[in-house]
Amino acid sequence: MKVSRIAAACTVGASAVLAASVPAFAHVSVQPEGAAAKGGYAVVNFKVPNERDDASTTKVEVTFPADHPLASVMPQKLDGWNVKVTKSKLDKPLTLHGQKIDEAVTKVTWTADGKGIATGFFQKFPLSIGALPEDTDELVFKAVQTYSNDEVVRWIEPQKEGAEEPENPAPVLALSAAAEGGHHGAGATEDADHDEKTEKAAAQTTEAASATDGSDTTARVLGVVGIVVGLAGVAYGVLAGRRRTNA
Repeated sequence: MKVSRIAAACTVGASAVLAASVPAFAHVSVQPEGAAAKGGYAVVNFKVPNERDDASTTKVEVTFPADHPLASVMPQKLDGWNVKVTKSKLDKPLTLHGQKIDEAVTKVTWTADGKGIATGFFQKFPLSIGALPEDTDELVFKAVQTYSNDEVVRWIEPQKEGAEEPENPAPVLALSAAAEGGHHGAGATEDADHDEKTEKAAAQTTEAASATDGSDTTARVLGVVGIVVGLAGVAYGVLAGRRRTNA
């Protein structure tokens, strides 16, 4: 009796754990490789799992946020997938590195040229994006997943503060604080510091060499003087000995 109760409790517990873990894995998500710092560039991966037992994922569409447009979006080539980058005109042009940008990427679409994502597997779709906005802590994307049986799942629901996770949450990319000194200024500062350290090291080396040369010269002079004094002493001793003998 006790054994059956324990087994039943373990079954319920295991079911609860599985039920809690499934939503965390099952939706489309986006994660950076390293940091996604404000004002910089990042490589991000859209992770797409296959949730169906009787169909494969054959198409993935990711729509970019219109309120924070990105001027640069570059996909990585993936075997078994064709990729299309869609750009649109901006209502308000952007200024990037001193140049005005009047269009930005609004959508990236991956279409399988084979079986796609099979049951029980997931696929990562990498993108290089930037420059990331500096006036927000996150970017919210919208993803549409199409299966081989023509079923379409829209991962477009925003996460509301204080509310439970929606059934089909939109992928959210968290942005970290901007790098101190800026993306471009850091390199120039490091070069300047390196040059200054190199100059100081060279000056110290020159001073040391000069001190060494001076020490060598002094030692040589003292050595010569010592030899002369020694010879003079020997000569004086010889002459004194002869005088005593003659006397």
